Amino acid sequence: MTVTLPEREEMTKYLRLCIKIAHRARENGHHPFGSVLVGPDGQLILQHANYGPVFHAESELVRVAVNNYSLDFLSKCILYTSVEPCCMCAGTCYWANIGAVVFGMDESSLHALTGNSKENPTMQLPCREVFKRGSRDIQVVGPFPELIDEIAQDHRDFWASH
Repeated sequence: MTVTLPEREEMTKYLRLCIKIAHRARENGHHPFGSVLVGPDGQLILQHANYGPVFHAESELVRVAVNNYSLDFLSKCILYTSVEPCCMCAGTCYWANIGAVVFGMDESSLHALTGNSKENPTMQLPCREVFKRGSRDIQVVGPFPELIDEIAQDHRDFWASH
């Protein structure tokens, strides 16, 4: 099944919400990542931030979603996230039957900001590569070059102090 993606302006609106969630996470001492789940009618269903090294915004949001919605419903949903999902989060999206993933900043740009941070050891494995290994398609849109600087603001000095 193919999810009907909204216009870029609508996707940007949800990505900016993810950026606000990521900023709030940082203000609360957590890693600056945020995600939202949008249903087939464009309604905001869930939002989540990072809370630790294995409690990523995307995977935690999807775990809540899979406990509250059918896999059929989730196949019609779009997960928006400030930064490209890592392989753990991409796998969680895959198993939960999420229909599409939209991200603002790609993982390689994040790696350029985090370097060798012990708190964010990136695997440099794009989510498209993870999804390509599965038996079903997940639509992926991203990165959004016009948002990368906005997303990077909360990351620039965060990782040097962690």
